[in-house]
Amino acid sequence: MGQEITDLLGRIDADAFARLVQAFDDPDQRWFFSGQGRSGLVAQMGAMRFMHLGRTVHFVGEVSAPSIRRGDALLIISGSGETPVSTGFARIAKAEGAKVVTLTHKPAGILAGIADVTLHIPIKESKQFGGSLFEQSCLILLDSVVLGLAQQIPDARKLMLYRHTNLQ
Repeated sequence: MGQEITDLLGRIDADAFARLVQAFDDPDQRWFFSGQGRSGLVAQMGAMRFMHLGRTVHFVGEVSAPSIRRGDALLIISGSGETPVSTGFARIAKAEGAKVVTLTHKPAGILAGIADVTLHIPIKESKQFGGSLFEQSCLILLDSVVLGLAQQIPDARKLMLYRHTNLQ
């Protein structure tokens, strides 16, 4: 598994990854995260990390998630890039004037055609079940973005620990 992840991450386009990082430049921008199935679980983990940084984030479908509006951004994780719920969310976000960012292994899919920023996750083949390699790689890539942003914040580790849940 480790070698598969290492090999895949070595094939990530550096310019596309830089565009993903740049999409998160504005610390005041509201972010909405989404994905279906296991991709949705990865999106939830990513949203949590951005919340730990002090960003305003929501997971689409949660009862406390407000309406998406102009100036907001939506990150969708979708391996196929064709999931009807995800493409529907992307169309709504675009119609409202929000930025759409996607992580997908289908760069010519419907979702990539809608998105402002697409990070292609170049899955070739995997010995793992289902979309595990895709999901693992998306989580590591989002954590990499968070790590880079955290390095720009004084006392980021202290902030992130403070914002970590204490209701367990």
